[in-house]
Amino acid sequence: MMVDGRALAEKRIQELMRERTQFGPLELSLVVMHEDRVTRSFLKIKSRVAERLGVTVSYSSSVAEARGDGIVLQLPLPGGTDIDAARNAIPLEKDVDVLSDTAFRAFSEGRFPPPPVSRAMEYVLRMHRVDPAGKRVAIVGQGRLVGKPAAVLFERLGATVFSVAKGDDIAAVTENADIVVLGAGEPGLLTPNIIRTGAIILDAGTSESNGALVGDADPRCAEKASIYTPVPGGIGPIAVVEIFANLFELARRL
Repeated sequence: MMVDGRALAEKRIQELMRERTQFGPLELSLVVMHEDRVTRSFLKIKSRVAERLGVTVSYSSSVAEARGDGIVLQLPLPGGTDIDAARNAIPLEKDVDVLSDTAFRAFSEGRFPPPPVSRAMEYVLRMHRVDPAGKRVAIVGQGRLVGKPAAVLFERLGATVFSVAKGDDIAAVTENADIVVLGAGEPGLLTPNIIRTGAIILDAGTSESNGALVGDADPRCAEKASIYTPVPGGIGPIAVVEIFANLFELARRL
């Protein structure tokens, strides 16, 4: 089954609209240090969702200048920027992307909401009535946005997790996995011959190939998968909405 991420994102927006009535004015600060075509596209998407949820959007060029109730550090950053310093400058109570070490540690300990991409994966599974408990989950890629938080999330949900990095023998963990999570950023890395029939493919890997945005899975994997999230149009649209779910959750704590 091909997942329509845009339809699920719309459903999630409707859910959050009901939550929005619990709060007064809210502001999301987007810290933009570098702009290109892809970045501008992401910013427009976030701004559109914010408008629908009655959240004001402001822009700044540094975390120090950001004054919103939530702060998003728009990646990638310009070359030469100290990425660790920038993400760790985000105050815990405003870190809706869970980028700082403090926020990620709190998430790992169950004291902070999951990062938006992980929340989006969990939402896809919930909407398809899939319980990860007891399932084998292969995670390809160990980055801070996809792989590492997904490992924490699925372990917390009761799955057995196997994580590998790009360049490892990924077939060793994907061939028998019930769920495959992708976040390596390498087009076509996962091929149909290394997944089992009926596997769930959650592709959150993004890169460009011939000018187009693509995921880590060869699209032919969809023919064997029971659930398959395409790129674009799968996890991405839902993850944007989950930024605002985190914004609401953090606002509720104040």
